[in-house]
Amino acid sequence: MPQPAPTTRILTEFVANARFRDLPPAVVADAKRAVLDWVGSALAGALEPPARMARTVVAGFGAGDEATLFPAERASAAGAALGNGIAAHILEFDDVHKGATLHAAAPIIPAALAVAEREGADGAAFLLAVVLGYEAALRIGEAVNPSHYRYWHPTGTAATFGAAAAAGSLLRLDERQMLDAFGTAGTTAAGLWEFNADGAMSKHLHPGMAAFHGVLAVDLARRGFTGATRILEGARGFFRAMSECHDADRITDRLGTTWKISENCYKLHSCCGHTHTAIDAALALREEMDLGNRSVAREIAAIEIATYDPGYAIVREANPRTPFQAKFSLAYCAAAALADGAVGLAQFAPERFAPEGTTEPTIAALLSRVRVAVDPDLTARYPAAWPARVAVTLKDGREYATGFDYPRGNPEAPVTTEELEAKAHALIAPGYGAPFATRVLAAMRVLDATPDMALFARETFSREVD
Repeated sequence: MPQPAPTTRILTEFVANARFRDLPPAVVADAKRAVLDWVGSALAGALEPPARMARTVVAGFGAGDEATLFPAERASAAGAALGNGIAAHILEFDDVHKGATLHAAAPIIPAALAVAEREGADGAAFLLAVVLGYEAALRIGEAVNPSHYRYWHPTGTAATFGAAAAAGSLLRLDERQMLDAFGTAGTTAAGLWEFNADGAMSKHLHPGMAAFHGVLAVDLARRGFTGATRILEGARGFFRAMSECHDADRITDRLGTTWKISENCYKLHSCCGHTHTAIDAALALREEMDLGNRSVAREIAAIEIATYDPGYAIVREANPRTPFQAKFSLAYCAAAALADGAVGLAQFAPERFAPEGTTEPTIAALLSRVRVAVDPDLTARYPAAWPARVAVTLKDGREYATGFDYPRGNPEAPVTTEELEAKAHALIAPGYGAPFATRVLAAMRVLDATPDMALFARETFSREVD
């Protein structure tokens, strides 16, 4: 019986041999957009309690001056990757990929930045590393999706390979070393969805853990530490252990000719991506119904939402009691969109919640009128599309309905770089000051031209929090 294609080896050889000159200009531009979007979430998230806890733990690893640890500290490369990876995922504003159902920036860019600083790599090498990290993580995520997603959080699992690819590219690992690095990364890949039952901080940990293990794997491989050579396709490897079925062809399909980072999806709402299409539909209905200056609670009699099953399994909370639960409540997010005309950080302020549930009066009133149903037709289209339909009935009997297949920020409904800059500035400026935010955004525009990422990071991020 013929052996299956050596998928792990094909992918690792591609990563080991890729060079910046292989990247089309559009892909370089997409990589810069990804880093721009990440930096806003990472800097803002670094001010949140889970990130502060993580920095305390990282400090216990021992003194280190290899890399930047947001907001204004230094750490070992692995420690910085861990801390910045956690910070980037806290606000739920970081990017996502539909097919892989994976947040790539939060684990991959911290690993790349930390190693690029430590090694004094230039900006081109850093951006290449980011692109290759996305290639590995998203292709592996697609190969095991959607069955993997039932129990495993791909941002903590498949993205571990992406972090290793990014860090290994910066170390210029050869083919054998990269294969070993993937073997080690794969055996550390983990991240269970059970955190969602409690609203636990484990979700924030997953990208930090993936970034940390990616750096660890390449540092070990550089010193000759061996790893499984068939970690993806082996009889007891990642594919078989962590999915009911897999498609290894997703790894190699058009490898080197199409680039996964160009399929990136950017989030315009501060909550789980499975809520975003319904939010956009609710915002469109709010405008159509001209509810901006009217009492939403008095006007609306019923809200019906149709969605797809794998997403609803994550966002089914009906009456959230904490900000975290609200970010994973389709009902709350749609109600907030109708009530406030926005679903940003303000909609998840702690004072809006109590042990008995949502306390914001208008949204609390609307929640009792929301009905969410799983639509088999929408489910069949996932994960290629993340569709939702929203219908609103007013108390005077009028009905309004709309729906979309993709939220804004997806390649099918793109946002401009200027919009991403405005998003990042709005995230950074409140905690760091507008001049700092402006300086960071200006630095992001010239990433590919910087000769030394260590100097770049010190000059860009060396400022105490206001």
